[in-house]
Amino acid sequence: MHIALIGATGFVGRAVLEELLSRGHLVRALQRNPAALEARPGLSVQAADALAPQGLAGAFDGVDAVVSAFNAGWANPNLYDDFLRGSEAIVAAARAAGRRFLVVGGAGSLYVAPGQQLVDSPDFPAQWKPGALAARELLRRLQADASALDWSFVSPPIHLEPGARTGHYRLGQDAPVFDAAGHCRLSVADLAVAIVDEIEHPAHQRRRFTAAY
Repeated sequence: MHIALIGATGFVGRAVLEELLSRGHLVRALQRNPAALEARPGLSVQAADALAPQGLAGAFDGVDAVVSAFNAGWANPNLYDDFLRGSEAIVAAARAAGRRFLVVGGAGSLYVAPGQQLVDSPDFPAQWKPGALAARELLRRLQADASALDWSFVSPPIHLEPGARTGHYRLGQDAPVFDAAGHCRLSVADLAVAIVDEIEHPAHQRRRFTAAY
């Protein structure tokens, strides 16, 4: 497949890039700064900016699917607004191109109790809250989207860590996936496995899913 990838230099995006290339897919990485990635077999790099007017015009031409690991910057004082503005531009471009679309959201919108999402927990870290709230709003907008956009939203586990690729994970939908010890964790490499598995074999069309060990 030919996949457009946004955020290929980020924590999740880089793992997704490696997983896609390892499976023989062709990747078009869309970067504000193309020099941040070196071209390699199977990878092409194209300048694009979701926060610039016409920043994604034509960016999805000829691809089979779009994966967005877009992040407006954790230290960005306008993170909430910029994340939603950039994400809406990406969604609009994917919708206009008629492409399968998978977005990496946050764990904050997972339900940890009836009617309570993780981001609303009293001990949720303040520094992560603007990004978590923005990702939750993006999910709400996708769920309300009446168009034919073929989207999936992946929520990482509560603890997303560096670590080896095992190829194993368990899936959930709107609640965290806990192991027998009560942990909700996954390596970023195995999250990338779950993401690429979903691209290759869609099972959560117009739905959110999550993954953990």
